[in-house]
Amino acid sequence: MRTSERHRRIVAHLEKSDFAAVTELAEELGASEATLRRDLAELDSQGLLRRVHGGARRLQVRGFGAQFSSRASTNTEGKQRIARAVAGMLAPGEAIVLDSGTTAVEVARAITDQSLRVVPLSLPSLEATASSTSLTVTVPGGELRRDERSFTGPLTQRTLADLRFDTALIAPCAVSLESGATAYDTEDAAIKHAAMRSAERRILLCDSTKWGRTAFAAIAGLDAFDVLVTDRSLSREELGLLTEAAIDVVTA
Repeated sequence: MRTSERHRRIVAHLEKSDFAAVTELAEELGASEATLRRDLAELDSQGLLRRVHGGARRLQVRGFGAQFSSRASTNTEGKQRIARAVAGMLAPGEAIVLDSGTTAVEVARAITDQSLRVVPLSLPSLEATASSTSLTVTVPGGELRRDERSFTGPLTQRTLADLRFDTALIAPCAVSLESGATAYDTEDAAIKHAAMRSAERRILLCDSTKWGRTAFAAIAGLDAFDVLVTDRSLSREELGLLTEAAIDVVTA
């Protein structure tokens, strides 16, 4: 395959997914990993993608994220592993709040057989939990953001302020050691922050496509969370910094 064709297909791949691993691209394109690394370096220099450890990410401005449907189909396996790990961390009788992120939706699907009180902050999470006979589901007030299928606005924030949770499960748009957990817009960040304020324990859900990225609106620094659950193998340096911040790391 000619270099120009590989480059075209790499860019096309990243139009459908936020992240592309070198190993995945090598298998898909029938080229060596060394060749793919050179391709990614060249495309990075052209401003067509961002080269990161293990692969490349789609370039995305901080104030705008991919559509919900696109995010929901990205790294589904990793999100499901995170969800199963989180389900095992919840004790019977806990009151939990599930934010509107796509990883939180996978958690909603993973806990339907558990005895919990749940406040889902998105329609997909509400749909996933509504038919469960073991969950007690409390529906939050607020306006429906149709594009994100999430509940938002002053009424949602007031509902969260009036409730108390054992655990808040927060799935941000981006996570980095420097900027902490961030969201693409201030409205989403405000709801996530309100959920955290009302919870005794805060669990950060971060699949590998979110790590090392920064979005527009701050939610909280990493030291505001008790546990980070990820499908990504963190480096020794990253683990050391998280340990200094007193954050437990669970790799799903």
